[in-house]
Amino acid sequence: MDAELQAVTREKLVADMRTVLADTELLLKAVVGQSGEKLAALQPRIEESLRRAKAQLAEFEQAASEKARATAQATDDYAHEHPWRIAGTTALLGVAVGLLIGRR
Repeated sequence: MDAELQAVTREKLVADMRTVLADTELLLKAVVGQSGEKLAALQPRIEESLRRAKAQLAEFEQAASEKARATAQATDDYAHEHPWRIAGTTALLGVAVGLLIGRR
């Protein structure tokens, strides 16, 4: 379950970063049209920062995706190498859950 939580957390982080970047771009476009020379001079620097943030986000997404694939492959390999261990563990968990439900 820890891996599931990490995956959800990563997905939420990526979604939040996308939202922040999109909002920043919209803000930059809105403000540049209304402001003076100082902001216009800052615009290229802000745009470069946004480009770098987008690139880093893309790298993070790629790394997270690769790690998720590697984890899934390792789990699949383990299940194929130890099918009886998995079956036994699943059976024990089923019995434990059945006993807990039966107590109610």
